[in-house]
Amino acid sequence: MPVAASTHYTFKSSPYSSHSILLGRLPEPGNGRRILDVGCGNGYLAELLTQRGYDVTGIERPEGVSRQFPDSVRFLPADLERGLPALDRYDVIICADILEHLRDPGGLLRSLKPHLAPNGYFLCSLPNSGNIHFRLTVLSGRFPKEDKGLFDRTHVQFLTWDGWRDLFSTAGLEFTAAQPTGIPVGLRFPTLQSSLPIQVAEGVCYHLAQIRKQLFGYQFVVEARSPLGAR
Repeated sequence: MPVAASTHYTFKSSPYSSHSILLGRLPEPGNGRRILDVGCGNGYLAELLTQRGYDVTGIERPEGVSRQFPDSVRFLPADLERGLPALDRYDVIICADILEHLRDPGGLLRSLKPHLAPNGYFLCSLPNSGNIHFRLTVLSGRFPKEDKGLFDRTHVQFLTWDGWRDLFSTAGLEFTAAQPTGIPVGLRFPTLQSSLPIQVAEGVCYHLAQIRKQLFGYQFVVEARSPLGAR
């Protein structure tokens, strides 16, 4: 059975990463606005948001938490493949690095929609299987199984920009904002991650992604809402 989250996922601190972009869309002060972090892992992102003044609830499988969960985050144990626990309504529902791990991500989005507060929205990070690295790897006749990244062995959804947009559309949602990330070169060379050449390479990849997200985007950070007439 595919897993809903992986304990090897950690906070991505690069200024070009999906986590940095997500945080950039949720600035201080949070003023107690309610956030649901779906597939929150060890709560690393949720904890940062509570420090900004947001009221955060995280959902994760009990076995998906490998260390003490932050006291500042309300924790709800649940296997997302089996349904949701009892939920309130939230100003923002975050699905970061999670939908690609699920057999029915559209079903999850439909189940979560009623738990959006008025004017609430989804904030999601989605991998791009149309990325040039993915395309060239498959073209070479390889489909590796890796611990993280576009070829994560626990991914069960391999979608491009159009595929993700269609999936959200079938769930009654439309993208109202989107920002691509670039290839995280530093993850391939962890000992050199803070070096100038790696930082320059990541900057170049990021700017290429802004020019043509379908080809150079590594992930898409999207805001999604119900169409205006459907609210």
